[in-house]
Amino acid sequence: MLGAVPASRRSISLPIVISVLAVLLTFAVLVGWILVIREYQLVTREIWSNWWLLAAGTVSLALIICVLVMFSVSLVREILEGRRQQMFIDSVTHELRSPLASIKLCLETLGRDGISQVQRDELRRMMLHDVERLSVFVDDILQASRIAHGRRSQTWTDVDVVPLVQSCIEAIRTRHDLPPGIITLRAPTTLKTFSDPTALEIIVKNVLDNAVKYSGPDPRVEVEVGPGARGSLSISVRDNGIGIERSQLRRIFHRFHRAPDPRVNERSGSGLGLYVVHRLVLNLGGRIRAHSAGRDQGTTMHIELPLGAPGHDEGHV
Repeated sequence: MLGAVPASRRSISLPIVISVLAVLLTFAVLVGWILVIREYQLVTREIWSNWWLLAAGTVSLALIICVLVMFSVSLVREILEGRRQQMFIDSVTHELRSPLASIKLCLETLGRDGISQVQRDELRRMMLHDVERLSVFVDDILQASRIAHGRRSQTWTDVDVVPLVQSCIEAIRTRHDLPPGIITLRAPTTLKTFSDPTALEIIVKNVLDNAVKYSGPDPRVEVEVGPGARGSLSISVRDNGIGIERSQLRRIFHRFHRAPDPRVNERSGSGLGLYVVHRLVLNLGGRIRAHSAGRDQGTTMHIELPLGAPGHDEGHV
């Protein structure tokens, strides 16, 4: 679905071709050296009189070593990508089964006699929550698929950033059933940019969703929006959650990647959310950075986007 299998086949064919060439080159060099040693009896004097053979052999052997190193690195990357894809498949299985099982149980309960109206309303609320969870999960997969295949178009227009962020905060608050005040916003009265509102909404919602999902028992999420350096739009999302190890700060934006922390695996996720965010931010001409002081120290996501898009007329690009 995400194009991972075709990409894997393309990437693995190159190491195979390179390894075959390396073997052939090694065979040619060995045969050449055998012929040189056999032809000349006085090995030392004759080889130095044909120094170019020695130089060619040295360069060829060095090239073979470089090729083999490249092949090894590529092979390791393929193995890691395969593991990430397997983890993604496992998470997909869990993310689909869990809400579906919950919805089935709620429907079976609704079919019983003696269920009060209050209980019916609560069951409907639970089912709506599970449907929302499935919808978000499917949206992440579809967005990742479009991005991987370069099929996602952009619609550039004037965007009032503050109401958009406020709408995203309310959506995430409702999704996680949070009371008011858990997510706070610091922003100017008005701040406009020229961007893709759909992409911007996906970016803000995914970052907010992660901040809430990986927060502590008493979640606190602070959002700050304002003009940044060099005429940019700055969006920062800070949480009081489980934090991120320094070695993982860049990897969390890789496709299928989830930090190797047992507490991460306890929470729902596909390893696609931050990958989608990262790619969308790049497509909008911006950048995103993650900062965390370490375990249990919370995380801050800092996004910088251009306030305008010079050279772009309003419309599809």
